[in-house]
Order: sequence, then C-alpha cells, then structure tokens
Amino acid sequence: MPRRQESPDAVKVRTLPVQVAAHLTRRIVSGGIEEGRAPSELEISQEFGVSRVVARETLKILASLDIVDIAQGRRVVVRPRAEWDYLSPLLIEWLPTEIVAELLQELHQTRVLLEPELAAMAAAGATGATLGRLKGELDRMAALEADPDAYLEVDHEFHMEICRAADNRILDRIMYSARWLGTASRRVTNEAPAGLHRATAEHAEIYEALVARDPEGARAAMRRHLSNNYSTLLAEQRSKR
Repeated sequence: MPRRQESPDAVKVRTLPVQVAAHLTRRIVSGGIEEGRAPSELEISQEFGVSRVVARETLKILASLDIVDIAQGRRVVVRPRAEWDYLSPLLIEWLPTEIVAELLQELHQTRVLLEPELAAMAAAGATGATLGRLKGELDRMAALEADPDAYLEVDHEFHMEICRAADNRILDRIMYSARWLGTASRRVTNEAPAGLHRATAEHAEIYEALVARDPEGARAAMRRHLSNNYSTLLAEQRSKR
C-alpha cells in the first residue's frame, strides 16, 4: 500500500523541545544568534525556563536537522545553512516565506533533472497493473478538479507511481523524501485559475505516452508539465509579493 502523507490541515501538537527548537531556528535564520555559535544546554534551560532534559532534546532535534553540531566537550556550533536538512517537514514549517519560495524553485530544478527520466524509464518498464493504477489516478484527478486538497494527494500519488515503475529504490527514496516540498509547491500552483484542469490534461499526455511505450514522448510530456508548473509557480509567487 502506498504511504499516505499527513494532512496539511491536521492539528499539530508540538512537544516542548520542538517548540524551543523552532524558536531557536527562526532566531538563527533572522541573524539573532552570533554566527557560528549556538546556545548551550544550560543557556537554553535558563532562557526558556525548561529542564536540562528538554534543553538536551532541543539540541538533539537541531542536530538531527543538521542545523547544529554537538561534540562531547566542545561548544555547540551552528552548521552552514547550505547543509541543513531542507527535506524535513519540520524545518520547512519553521522557515520564513521568502526562503520557502526559494526552496520551491530549487525543487523544480531537481524535478526537471529527475522526473522526465523517470517517466522515460517507466514507459519502458511499466506493467499493466501500473498503467491501470495510473489510469485510476488520472480519472480521480478529473473528478477532483473542484477540490484542490484532494486533488493534491492524487497528483502526488500519480508521480510516485511513475517513480515506482522506474524500479529504482534510490530515486524512489529521493522523490518520497521531497514530498513535503512537493506538497507546498502544488498548493501554490493549484491556486491558479483553471490550473487543475490544465494539470489533468498534462497528466493525461504523460499517461498516453506511457501506454504507448514511448520513452521520448513520456520524457517530453513530463518536461512540458514541469515547465508549465514552474511558470505558474513564479507567477503566483510574484502576485503575493
């Protein structure tokens, strides 16, 4: 069974260490912490009035996101921002809008590198069962064009089905790990007038190329779809400035 992603509208109950980690991350991004130096366990405990256990867990969360380095007997240091774990849904949630907008553009660059080739690989190797599932997703898209949130989930599954058809576990994990950014990107592009109707038609072109076992056609159809998405993304971002 394909994994279901967390509903973006789900109530999120954050533990105290996560809340403190979010606050510190935002402070780092805004320049409120001296470059290269992260607060110690003791400093976190004193500033936020939390136990040393909570402070320790806060630093572990930041370290798990590659935001800080923790070494025994040395001070905690902030890692270069380019090395942070931008595929983490927690980090995306904490970042300011302008940085998320930049990440969505970088995600597009990544998708253009990967997904046309995945579509070509799927055209060569997709089974009848895979094509049947893709047809089912395509039919659901057509029925959900008035429901952007439900459409988003089906859209994601369509692309993941193509990825699975390529039968490459590393690429599958890369695509799956980027799902949170992909969801954020689709939320922007789905707001465009007639955006979902256009997207359904573009997914249909990709599907027809897969059915025809046409790798070059699938590659080109996926590239057109991503290019149109990117144009829509930029237009929507500009409209909100």
